[in-house]
Amino acid sequence: MKFEILTIFPDFFRGPLDHGIVRRAREAGLIDIGVHDLRAFTRDKHRTVDDRPFGGGEGMVFKPEPLFECVESLGVAPCEERRRESVILLSAAGQRFRQDVAEQLAGLARIVLICGRYEGVDERVAEHLADRELSVGDFVLSGGERGAAIVVDVVTRLIPGALGNEASAQQESFSSCGPAVPAGRPIATCASGGLLDYPHYTRPAEFRGWSVPEVLVNGNHEQIRRWRRRKALEKTLRNRPDLLEQAGLSQEDRDWIASLRGAKD
Repeated sequence: MKFEILTIFPDFFRGPLDHGIVRRAREAGLIDIGVHDLRAFTRDKHRTVDDRPFGGGEGMVFKPEPLFECVESLGVAPCEERRRESVILLSAAGQRFRQDVAEQLAGLARIVLICGRYEGVDERVAEHLADRELSVGDFVLSGGERGAAIVVDVVTRLIPGALGNEASAQQESFSSCGPAVPAGRPIATCASGGLLDYPHYTRPAEFRGWSVPEVLVNGNHEQIRRWRRRKALEKTLRNRPDLLEQAGLSQEDRDWIASLRGAKD
């Protein structure tokens, strides 16, 4: 996987991409990251990348020329011809970046990330250069650099070989991968099925008067599986009930959710 990051602050990425799983994936040759300074694609002595928008308004807007020329210098195919590569504009106005989007991106060979700044980017970039706009959340950042670092991290975790235990990515919150729901019983908790992850405990078994739930130490794997599934459902209902609408739920799951809702009423 090749990541290409377009930014006016290339030094920003000297920290976020030099640690943890991303660093190990780079060292293992699983990913390659190129960071490109957009000011190198300007034509004036001030290396100007922004201008005032037509029609007036507050702030400055990224000009299209440096962005188009930088992407074109990378040999990226036109939008309509792209198959295994994507040009992504990081923007507060973009589609929300979710785990299922990350799973789609993990199957590509190259991802180009455009880090927006100022009050926005010339709309012709979104219409004719990028094939998608992504937002990492319902808030406004000072620029797309942090969003780009998030995309690189999330997608890298899904690349085969990046994690020491490949099953970890299936178990984590929001993961859409995992087995189909078997008829008549809940799905296994080795995959989140789109739910939030279940609670985890470690040693010591008792800490400041708080004990690890007995079910986790009794050795009964079926009871542990059922407890974890129910706790995942409980946490999702409490913190992100919107996820339940698309999660793979068995009838037992639905009965448990109904009982939780009934207890709240």
